[in-house]
Amino acid sequence: MTKALKERSPAVHCYVVEPAGAAAAAGETVSRPDHPIQGGGYAMADLAFLKDVPVDGYLQVTGDEARETTRLLARFEGIFGGFSAGANVAAALRLLAGTGAGKTVAVIICDSGLKYLSTDLWG
Repeated sequence: MTKALKERSPAVHCYVVEPAGAAAAAGETVSRPDHPIQGGGYAMADLAFLKDVPVDGYLQVTGDEARETTRLLARFEGIFGGFSAGANVAAALRLLAGTGAGKTVAVIICDSGLKYLSTDLWG
């Protein structure tokens, strides 16, 4: 998707969101492979699906940030997502708080929260 977006508009910026402590794609040492953000942070620096993808930066989100943002999405927006959805929105909010005034930020909600009902995300 990043390649297609940048082909249509080179001004588009695309970021990889990884768990804090497991940002292997960003080239950092993995110190927290037990993070709760399932589907994010494969703890592997060489992922085939990221090969030759034009990335503008890497953002790290803690498990607590992802958990809290996921719960806020459900409570205020009616979006029943999982940990990675919360991580992606938390990263987007951080971008908006930085230099995002007047900008548009798009976020992918990767899955529903159904498979997380037995975790501490909803417990």
